Order: sequence, then C-alpha cells, then structure tokens
Amino acid sequence: MGMSRRSFVSNVGAGVAALGSLGASASSAEAQLVYMPNDWHMAEFDKLLKSKARVKQVFDCEKLDNGDFLSPIKNSINGLQFGFNIPADQIKMVGALRGSANLINFDDSMWEKYQIGEYTKTDDPKTSKPAVRNPFFPKKEGLSTDPQNQNSAYQDYTAQAMMDRGMTFLSCHNATTHQAMGIVKKFGLKASVEEVVHDLQTHMLPGVISVPAMVSAIAMLQVDGKFAYTVG
Repeated sequence: MGMSRRSFVSNVGAGVAALGSLGASASSAEAQLVYMPNDWHMAEFDKLLKSKARVKQVFDCEKLDNGDFLSPIKNSINGLQFGFNIPADQIKMVGALRGSANLINFDDSMWEKYQIGEYTKTDDPKTSKPAVRNPFFPKKEGLSTDPQNQNSAYQDYTAQAMMDRGMTFLSCHNATTHQAMGIVKKFGLKASVEEVVHDLQTHMLPGVISVPAMVSAIAMLQVDGKFAYTVG
C-alpha cells in the first residue's frame, strides 16, 4: 500500500530476518505507536466517509473466531437487498477489523512468512495443519446464483466474496503493531517490530484501508459518515 512510515523502514527488505532464527533478539528500534496524518492514506478513508449509499453500516470486529464474524455481515447485506429491496449499489458495508480479526486483512505471503496460522492457532481446512495461507480470503467457486440455495454465492461470506459485493475492510494500525510485537517475540525474529508492521501493511488484501486506530475510525464513520454501528 506504500505507507509513509519512519525513514528506517525503507530498508525493510534487508532487515527482515527469515523465520527459524529462534532466540535472536528483536531490534532495539521502537514501534511507531501513533499514526500522524502523513503516515496513512487519509483520502481513501475520506472517500468512504462521503459514500452516498442509502444504507451504510459498520461492523466492529475484534476476534478472529475462524472468520465466522463475517456471516452476520453477509446476512445483513442479504436482508437489505432481498428483504428490504434495497439495490445492491445502495448498500455500503464496512468491516472494522481490530484485534486478532485484523489478521484477515493480510495476503497469503504474510500468512506464510510470519506463520500466522501457528501464531493464531488457525488450521487450514484443506490440510488440517497451521495455515500458511489466508484461509478466510478466497471465495468459493462454482456456486449457485439462487439466494435461497445454501450453496449460493449470496451465502458465501469469505472476505473475497464480501469484497465482490462492495464491502470495504479496514485494518487497525494499533492492532497491526500489537500483532507484530507478538510475532517478533514468539518466533524470535531479528526484524524490528516496525519492519514487520511495514511488511504487513504493504501486503494487505486489495482495497483494504489502514487507519490509525479503529476505535477512532469507527467514531468518524458514525459521526461524519452516518454509518450505523453493529458489533461484529
């Protein structure tokens, strides 16, 4: 995503150590604990605030919980589109992912590189082993287009399927920093926390917007964006 962070992260490629160097101490460089305006793409979030959709809803999601928190969001979209007859392009859903739920925002390369499956005790349903890919992203293939069919695309609540229906995911900078701290400590990485944060943020899923603090972003969505708030 090309975040502008502290200058030392420009050499992140050279500084990130391979996993497996257990026992190595983390760099003494401190993490950037607070985002400033030039550290993130505020224009992307501002565009979201100005959405003209008739129905706007933000889901506050904290726990990874095998991705099951996405199911109620799918249910809300379906209820609005089919039950209340709201056109799909007049529905705007936002997933405000913080805590461990934030890890859904990162692509397969990050899940493999930082052993996120092992870190979160998340198994890949295809292998029954700790996931080395993001198991919550890829949409299901060959699904029916009948919303009444359990095997319908309208019943698929994978992240990619939800994005295809216009949902926007937000990533919390504070959560990313906290998780980077945990990953560095658990696997004894030589990389600094700030380098891992930068790596994660440059490998977010397409369309994900990183925000300074999710609790603040939710407030902005409610106050300025007029989004209805729902606990995910």
